[in-house]
Amino acid sequence: MSRLQVVSGKGGTGKTTVAAALALALATEGKRTLLVEVEGRQGIAQLFETEALPYEERKIAVARGGGAVYALAIDPELALLDYLQMFYKMGSAGRALRKLGAIDFATTVAPGVRDVLLTGKACEAVRRKDRNGRFVYDYVVMDAPPTGRITRFLNVNDEVAGLAKIGPIHNQAQAVMRVLKSPETAVHLVTLLEEMPVQETADGIAELRAARLPVGRIIVNMVRPELLDEAGLDLVRNTGRADFARSLSAAGLGGARRGQNAERLVDPLLAQAEEYAERYALEHEQRAQLAELGLPLHELPLLAEGLDLAGLYELASELRKQGIS
Repeated sequence: MSRLQVVSGKGGTGKTTVAAALALALATEGKRTLLVEVEGRQGIAQLFETEALPYEERKIAVARGGGAVYALAIDPELALLDYLQMFYKMGSAGRALRKLGAIDFATTVAPGVRDVLLTGKACEAVRRKDRNGRFVYDYVVMDAPPTGRITRFLNVNDEVAGLAKIGPIHNQAQAVMRVLKSPETAVHLVTLLEEMPVQETADGIAELRAARLPVGRIIVNMVRPELLDEAGLDLVRNTGRADFARSLSAAGLGGARRGQNAERLVDPLLAQAEEYAERYALEHEQRAQLAELGLPLHELPLLAEGLDLAGLYELASELRKQGIS
């Protein structure tokens, strides 16, 4: 299992939820996982029902077997201050530049600087070791930008390395790309069984492969339960209205005037069955298209009671059952 797990997906597919569940799934049996947020939305804090995350690594959850999940919301400005101190020893000078607005300018206007800082911070956490030479974190999970921006976000270090031929910026970019384009990294795509998310997933995988970035797995989120299989749908299609009404009446649906009331249920029930059949066909078609992409495929259920902290642990358990940890 790669040590840097990058999670992307089309907006609305629940990529932050999947990233959080993946972090919990990986932090088992004493493992330590760092969950990194790079978009400044504080989505991780909301999922784990905790206060807004500061720019520091903070323990936010305990996983099965005593493992732990830490979280970090990367602030580009503070990351640049870290960078200036690390390579140029500009501690107080860097803070002065921040007051003058130079740091904000650099992270919002300078091409690629912001993404270099975000990816660089995550890669630093991947490489970091303690005094005994052991990795501080067994895994780092990044809740990354959406699929439409993920390749440029991860590949921007190549652009910076091309602009800066020598010096600390060049070396930093090269070090980051050595991690991102190695087996240490896997980029997972989150999707739904719907046409647009599936197509965007296919396009994203093609772009990642063209950029030689390591694609990991496809995770289908919010999969609804299968109420009827193909045989059940055929039975509905081939059952006449009168037989349907008699079956409903025999099942006790209709009260005192069962036959008449059961007759009234036929049309709405058949309409629901037709709607379900359309969804069933669409989901099976999209699942087949995902299978053609040639990547490991995982599915997470739609939680009927909605997503809370208990639901997040349930999704993590499901990922473990499917062998993702």
